[in-house]
Amino acid sequence: MAHTRLKIPILSTITTTAIKFSNSSLLHGYRRHICHCSSPVSISQNQQRQPQIRSPQLVALEYADLSIPYIVCEELGATRVRQHVNPLSSTLSIPVEVPNWNDVFEDPKLPLVVDVGSGSGRFLMWLAKRNHGSKNYMGLEIRKKLVTRAEKWAKELSLSNIHFVFANATISFKELISTYPGPLMFVSILCPDPHFKKRHHKRRIVQKPLVEAITDSLMPGGQVFIQSDVLEVAVDMRNYFDAESAKVVFESDLACDNEGWLLSNPMGIRTEREIHAEFEGAKIYRRIYRKLS
Repeated sequence: MAHTRLKIPILSTITTTAIKFSNSSLLHGYRRHICHCSSPVSISQNQQRQPQIRSPQLVALEYADLSIPYIVCEELGATRVRQHVNPLSSTLSIPVEVPNWNDVFEDPKLPLVVDVGSGSGRFLMWLAKRNHGSKNYMGLEIRKKLVTRAEKWAKELSLSNIHFVFANATISFKELISTYPGPLMFVSILCPDPHFKKRHHKRRIVQKPLVEAITDSLMPGGQVFIQSDVLEVAVDMRNYFDAESAKVVFESDLACDNEGWLLSNPMGIRTEREIHAEFEGAKIYRRIYRKLS
């Protein structure tokens, strides 16, 4: 008997906003502005006239409608956090306490979207704001300061369909999801820490235990979205999910290049790391998998 396919609609893509400068030229596609001038003198004068766009400004532009305040509180301290965390440390080897889902979500039976490695949380808050009442969102982040700040931002935005958890996803994902009252419809793992050194590859978040927990927990037709600006990491993630072909399949309906990477971001919003990487000219490698019925 043929399997019934449950379509989970992908969010529509966002229209990139052009930035207007004083000379009425436009910066399209979040790329560096290049001045075509005839002499070194005119180049210097033109550079003085035109502001230099930076990637943090592009992040602010992409998330402008969130109007997130830069809250700094006593328990958060400075917003600067460690970029690299060892998930194998003893302090991160204990599963987190499962929350009372009725306390963290207004309606805990709604389909759940989970972002593994949610970082600042802006990406997930942008989605939660647009899908209030139809989906719940949970961010799993291994850096506690980012979780504290994200929770404060979500409260400031009055978002009742989002929750952030300080957790090692490899240790806590399965237990958290197994207790959630509703279905798991979508999981994203976007630009995870690459841990470049070979001896540190075992620290990468996408390993067999997490992949099995995700593919086992997804509802029929549910999806997994992976992406990285590091080809080696993207291939590594792809290999792990390709190995679960009995449970998930690559979404072949979306436009891809010859190597099977998606040609565009289907989510409607880019992550902060994605913005920074594209600003520097890097390619983003993306794939989506669907749970078999």
